[in-house]
Amino acid sequence: MLRRVKLISWNVNGLRAVLRKGFLDYLDREKPHILCLQETRCGPDDVEQLWPAAYTTYWNVAEKKGYSGTAIFTRQRPLNLTRGMGRPQHDREGRILTAEFEDFFLVNVYVPNSQRELTRLPYRQQWDRDFLRHLQQLEQRKPVVWCGDLNVAHTEIDLANPKANVKNHGFTPQERAGFSAFLKAGFLDTFREFHTGGGHYTWWSQMPGVRQRNVGWRIDYFLISNTLRPRLQRAFIRPEVMGSDHCPVGIELN
Repeated sequence: MLRRVKLISWNVNGLRAVLRKGFLDYLDREKPHILCLQETRCGPDDVEQLWPAAYTTYWNVAEKKGYSGTAIFTRQRPLNLTRGMGRPQHDREGRILTAEFEDFFLVNVYVPNSQRELTRLPYRQQWDRDFLRHLQQLEQRKPVVWCGDLNVAHTEIDLANPKANVKNHGFTPQERAGFSAFLKAGFLDTFREFHTGGGHYTWWSQMPGVRQRNVGWRIDYFLISNTLRPRLQRAFIRPEVMGSDHCPVGIELN
């Protein structure tokens, strides 16, 4: 790999939509070595777009058209690429792309939403357990960097109105415990290695004025194996980048 690697993750809430809102301009400004996208809602054949020549693109498309989906844009071709976690009950929605590089695995994930009435909460809990096992299997071979829209605010400082949302999807005790299990397994929330205060969010409701007032949630993350901590130089959020109801998040590794 390069001496310093910048990785970016962004739930674009529809790649075709964000292409009309300056996506390529952002890509040119940010110049990530690797860009992980979630909720693409399309495949490469659905987008009449020539991507910048510096990037090779990889896709995991949901069986249901216009739904979910992930993609990786990378300047360095991976040694290997796999889709899903090898469990058919989880692998129909295009939610996981794993790229193997020389010194780490990169896992791009779009975690299932528990839904407003919590109808998908039991499935979400099973997903968390199975996904952790998937990460641990990878970690037996080499360290893991994983990122994406995890659809959970972990602690009260990760959302603007915690008391009002205790029983709401994305902040239930069950989802928060699922996130805690990843930390107990040795993965580090990279942003919290540098920033311990509140007010840092990555998603805002599309209700008028909510984003301007920064009434948001931090539900997009980069996590890394503990052994990669010495290489972690910074972690950041790009709230000024518009085009989606989420904003990009990133890390730099030596």
